[in-house]
Amino acid sequence: MTEQTDLSAPLRVADLKPNRDIPFVGVPEPDVLARLATELGLISLRKLRFEGVVRPEGKTDWKVDAHLGATVTQPCIVTLDPVTTRIEEDASWHLMKNWQAQETEGEEIEMPQDDTRAPLSDEIDLMALMQEVLALALPPYPRSTNAQAEDTRVAPPGVAPLTDEEIKPFAGLSELKKRMEGDG
Repeated sequence: MTEQTDLSAPLRVADLKPNRDIPFVGVPEPDVLARLATELGLISLRKLRFEGVVRPEGKTDWKVDAHLGATVTQPCIVTLDPVTTRIEEDASWHLMKNWQAQETEGEEIEMPQDDTRAPLSDEIDLMALMQEVLALALPPYPRSTNAQAEDTRVAPPGVAPLTDEEIKPFAGLSELKKRMEGDG
């Protein structure tokens, strides 16, 4: 079993052995969990575990393969009731010494095919990688089982709001048919 790793201390690339894998297991302390919960707008964050391996890739690059497990509680987007979700997420990064961002022309930026590639700096910050995985894995619209969609209708004063029946493409045809039959 791998010893628990202090995620707050980044790995200095100069200190890493280029022929050895570095396994890690991070279980942040309660104060770190509270800080992360606040930063991410969560009600609570529990059972956070980030584990994986940093391994050399070629002569100058490094690869990080990791798994994150966490239990998060978020406010429901409709009722604000607490919604608890278990997250299990795998992630990989290819940290490259000679990585170059794609040149951009004008306003458009094309997404690269491999979005796991990133520049290698002097340190590998496992805490930042863990935060990234967690933030991206959070449900964007947590919804309580008690949440009911409300029917909201808006219209200017003195005008009746449209109903679902009136919005349908052929809704007016039935009214037109009735008027034509009455005239005929």
